[in-house]
Amino acid sequence: MRCPHLPDGFDFTDPDLLQSRVPHPEFAELRGTAPVWWCAQPTGIAGFQDDGYWAVTRHADVKYVSTHPELFSSTTNTAVIRFNESISREQIDVQKLIMLNMDPPEHSRVRQIVQRGFTPRAIRSLEGALRDRARSIVDAALLEANKNDGAFDFVTNIAVELPLQAIAELIGVPQEDRTKIFDWSNKMAAYDDPEYAITEEIGAEAAMELVSYAMNLAAARKECPAKDIVSQLVAAEGEGNLLSDEFGFFVILLAVAGNETTRNAISHGMHAFLTNPDQWELYKRERPATAAEEIVRWATPVVAFQRTATQDTELGGQKIKAGDRVGIFYSSANYDPEVFENPERFDITRDPNPHLGFGGGGPHFCLGKSLAVLEINLIFNAIADVLPDLRLAGEPRRLRSAWLNGIKGLDVNRS
Repeated sequence: MRCPHLPDGFDFTDPDLLQSRVPHPEFAELRGTAPVWWCAQPTGIAGFQDDGYWAVTRHADVKYVSTHPELFSSTTNTAVIRFNESISREQIDVQKLIMLNMDPPEHSRVRQIVQRGFTPRAIRSLEGALRDRARSIVDAALLEANKNDGAFDFVTNIAVELPLQAIAELIGVPQEDRTKIFDWSNKMAAYDDPEYAITEEIGAEAAMELVSYAMNLAAARKECPAKDIVSQLVAAEGEGNLLSDEFGFFVILLAVAGNETTRNAISHGMHAFLTNPDQWELYKRERPATAAEEIVRWATPVVAFQRTATQDTELGGQKIKAGDRVGIFYSSANYDPEVFENPERFDITRDPNPHLGFGGGGPHFCLGKSLAVLEINLIFNAIADVLPDLRLAGEPRRLRSAWLNGIKGLDVNRS
């Protein structure tokens, strides 16, 4: 293979880069030249005392890393590929209590308990309430538009709301408290964006506030169980239940993985529809069941996670040493032409669609996939019914982040 043509110092986790765009041309260059490529970094810039990471860009290689936790650990350096350079090792290590950053067998134990809340029956039980909420969210956005000559911010008025309400419904949080979860999750995930002026300390404080809130919720359910997931997970601490602090860290995972990602998928999905009007017309007419999966592939809300090699190994022709960090770039894998025909085309009838937007398989495959797909289907059905004539009124305002493909704002207008 030839050497990739990338600018000196190019880094796929540079938050300034992801604030402006997803680097699809550079991903394509790597897939064709050096699908496992060493990305050098100044020591400590990502919060780790090393000098870079391996960028894994092909679909097959991302799946391989994801499905071999014995070779590639989520715990050693956590799954977050870049923190601020000011973060301490202690602050990184405390995040190992979150399921996302666990390895088997501890991960297997916690996931086996938590997945009780995500069975097909459990998700079906939420569908009626979430359908009503989706419709009321879009009805409220219509009222907002009518007050402002048809204009409103799609993210604030629509995309934010349903994921928050779904989490509140799932774990029994009062709906009036959902804005607290939104604020805490924003502070935890948006530490790279100066608009939010969030420091690592503020992010850590938000995480602790959320953990405390969740632990209080768990304590209340242990004292007085209800017919909800919290009671199922914590009502009787012991072999088959979560401790209160474990439940608290599970709620942190929900707040980021279940809120930020679904919100961004919905925001990117609306932008994709409005910049591909043939697909919006097709959706309004036929409501294909394949649409939600294509929205997630197209958006890929998590650009990358990382693993750390547990031993010397080889991947994509490269020798990887024990202790090396390995970035698995879902945004590249989901546009791999070896897997997807015309990957640059937004096609809501794409089938099959083996995208990795919910992870590359293995132990960390997204537990809430069914809930996310349900939310996406419900909200776009409601939009197509109530606001079928939306059009763009500006370019998306992107989040500055090292690993999230986020949209902070998307101005739309009624035609």
